[in-house]
Amino acid sequence: MPTDAKRQAIAELTELLRSSSALAVADYRGLKVSEMQSVRRSLRASGVQLHVAKNRLLKIAAEEAGRPELTSLLAGPTAVATGSGDETALAKALQEALRPYSKVVALRGGLLGGVAVDAAMFQQLANLPSRDVLLGRLAGAMASPIAGMAGVLAGNLRNLVGVLSAVADQKRASEGGNAA
Repeated sequence: MPTDAKRQAIAELTELLRSSSALAVADYRGLKVSEMQSVRRSLRASGVQLHVAKNRLLKIAAEEAGRPELTSLLAGPTAVATGSGDETALAKALQEALRPYSKVVALRGGLLGGVAVDAAMFQQLANLPSRDVLLGRLAGAMASPIAGMAGVLAGNLRNLVGVLSAVADQKRASEGGNAA
């Protein structure tokens, strides 16, 4: 029979899983309490929350939140990092916070939107440039053909002006030669 405390914990976890756009599941076995606090502080500064809960409660909450893909990742000591908004921010913050403990902590995978991803996908996502850099590259790629076309058209106009100038010089020279 579940206790009121467990029902409350499941309700909180369910709401947390529903409201998060990105989730990452990590095995934190081997971390000292002080190291776990350091990871939490580092993640909190980036807007990411780290939660530790019993796997059974997390499995129930995942089912209730409509995220059954998460249950396969819940084995052993489990820490769940959650974030709302930019998924790459979660991946980057998690990579940075766990870097000093990479020999102890193992990222198992997670959810981006509603899609289950593995640890390698989180690694690739964390290595992407920031959103602003990607948007700048996209804008540059879109503007490049237009700038090239403008250069070609301007080159043709320059050539036309050069030819007309040469013809005018030649005409002046021939008129000046005939008048003498």
